[in-house]
Amino acid sequence: MLNHEIEDASKILAITRSLKKYKAPFRIVGGYRLIDNGIEPEATVQIEANGMVIHEASNGCGPVDALANVLKKGLMPLFPVIEQVKLVDFHAYILDSKRGTSTDVEVTIIFTDGTAVWRVHSLSENINAASFNVLVDGFEYAILKKSIMKKKK
Repeated sequence: MLNHEIEDASKILAITRSLKKYKAPFRIVGGYRLIDNGIEPEATVQIEANGMVIHEASNGCGPVDALANVLKKGLMPLFPVIEQVKLVDFHAYILDSKRGTSTDVEVTIIFTDGTAVWRVHSLSENINAASFNVLVDGFEYAILKKSIMKKKK
């Protein structure tokens, strides 16, 4: 892993989103769709940004890869910084082993853009939903960091 301090993006996003003046750079319209036949999962998503709604589909080597690919495909034309964002580490933790497969799962992903490193986490009974939420937050954080850096220049 890169030799950097890992920023707590979940905490920073929660604080930022609580500010009245904050407007998210994009929003997901109607959630995501994931078709996973066990061979080559396909994800679709609609993203609203800059007054446009973008509908994209993409495949991946697994469900999380398909979700990451479709988000990147939809976001990169509007937010080029997304091209630099890479997933560095992925963990899923079950919170109550007694509940078996219906237990809540916490997904944590560590991202980098080659300069900074940040961690995002999400909790859900659905591992794919938690993974999707983490990816959305990780990409939103990258866009937020880039816009703050531009304003400082």
